Amino acid sequence: MVASIILDLAKRRKTARRFSSTRVNLKEVLVALETACQAPSGANSQPWRFVIVADPQTRRRVKEACERGEKEFYLKVKWRLREWLLSRGFSWQKPFLEEAPLLVLVLSEARAPYSTQSVSLAMGYILLALEEFGLGTVTYTPSITRRVLDEVGVPDGFRLEAVLPIGVSASVKSKEPRLGFKEVTYMDSWGSPYMFDGSFC
Repeated sequence: MVASIILDLAKRRKTARRFSSTRVNLKEVLVALETACQAPSGANSQPWRFVIVADPQTRRRVKEACERGEKEFYLKVKWRLREWLLSRGFSWQKPFLEEAPLLVLVLSEARAPYSTQSVSLAMGYILLALEEFGLGTVTYTPSITRRVLDEVGVPDGFRLEAVLPIGVSASVKSKEPRLGFKEVTYMDSWGSPYMFDGSFC
C-alpha cells in the first residue's frame, strides 16, 4: 500500500467529548477553517460560514440553548434509541460545549445548491486539519438549532449544520472500529471482490 499522510491522520483521528484545560492556538484553528474553504461545493457556491465562539459567557449560552433542545429530544425519543444512547454514555447534558476552549459553529447558506452536502465535505477537511495540529473535536448537531443561531445573531437563510467544540482531547475512549476498505469496496460491479495488482491500464 502506498504511504499517505492523509490516511495516517484519518486512522489516528477519533471523536473527543472531553477536553483538557490546555489553551488552543487560534491560528491553528484558522488554518483548519481556511483548509475547509478549499473543499468542493455544488455550483461552486461555497455555502459554508463559520462563527468562532471563544467568549466563555457565549459558550455557556450556546451550551444551555443546546441542552434545552436535547432535554426535549430525550423526552420524545423512542425507548430503544434512548436505551442505546444512555448505554453509550450520551445524555441531554453537553458539558463539552463549555469545557472546550473554542466552539466553531458551522453554517450553510440554505438557498445554495447542495449546501448541506458541500458543508459536510468542508467539515471533513476541518477534522483532518485539526488532527494534524493535535486538536480534537466532535461533530455535534443540536436537536433544535434555531436557539443556537439566535444566541450568536445568525440571520435567517442559514442553517446550523454542526457545532465543533475544539480543544486538546482528554478522552480516554478508544476509536470506534472501522470496516476495512476491502469490506466496502467492489471492483467494476456490486459484489465483485476488490482485486488490485498495483497497476492500471
